[in-house]
Amino acid sequence: MNGNQIEGLIGMAATLGILVLLVLPSVFGIVRDRRVDRQIGQAQKDHGRQGSPRNVEPQKSSSRSTVPSTATWYADGRRSKKFVSS
Repeated sequence: MNGNQIEGLIGMAATLGILVLLVLPSVFGIVRDRRVDRQIGQAQKDHGRQGSPRNVEPQKSSSRSTVPSTATWYADGRRSKKFVSS
C-alpha cells in the first residue's frame, strides 16, 4: 500500500465514522419508540382483561369563571382598529 491508498482508506473510515455518529441517535430513538409501543400495547391488553372500573365518577369541570387577562383586553383593542391607507 502506498501513501495515496492509505489516505483514501483513512478518508473512507472517517466518512463512515461520521455517518455512524449521525445515524446512531435515530436508531436509538426507533428502538426506544418500539419499546414504548410494546409497553403501551401490553398495558392496553392488561387493562382490557381487567375490564372497565364500575364506580367511576365523571370528571367535574371547574366552578371558577374564566376572565380574560389584561393582555387579552389590550390585544382586542389593538386588533379592532382599522388602518386607513391614503
